Amino acid sequence: MITIIDYGGSNLASLVYSLNRLGVSANISQDAKVITNSSHVLLPGVTSASTAMKNLANLGLIDVIRSLTQPVLGICLGMQILFDHSQEGDITCLSIIPGKVKKLIPSDNLTVPHMGWNALLNVSDIAIMKGVAEQSYVYYVHSYAAPVGSQTTAVTSHSSDFSAAVQCRNYFGAQFHPERSGSVGSLIIKNFLEL
Repeated sequence: MITIIDYGGSNLASLVYSLNRLGVSANISQDAKVITNSSHVLLPGVTSASTAMKNLANLGLIDVIRSLTQPVLGICLGMQILFDHSQEGDITCLSIIPGKVKKLIPSDNLTVPHMGWNALLNVSDIAIMKGVAEQSYVYYVHSYAAPVGSQTTAVTSHSSDFSAAVQCRNYFGAQFHPERSGSVGSLIIKNFLEL
């Protein structure tokens, strides 16, 4: 059983559609028991870090997410809140992955939010990235990002380098939207579901 955590502020339709294209159905749930008993958990997010953490706390899901042992994929904000802290709202997050998420800094020709397609660089040889070629393009919409660190499994750049993807134990993160990233995104989701 695959579960998408619904904690408000997420556009779940495109994620559900991308799973359906792979012939997979998923539960959408806020229920701790359903989430805990799932084979795979997806943590999307398109709201702010402070709103996300407040909603997860109100639902009693913070410790539930921290204690999961099955594969978990955080997408966009869902990846950011896996870290210790976010500069967005100066908020303590789930503290599953060490590090602080920071606001992207615009440059003369690059605006924030970062919206559009960027290449994946330094792609690690891990199961979720199996078959994903260096320089594969994926789709981003975000204003905050995690720095490159020991948990980084792919990098991209928008005025500076940041983590495009991360892994810490059974927790995986994609700063990009795999559900909006065509065949590359579908492959990453498929690989995740095969873990």
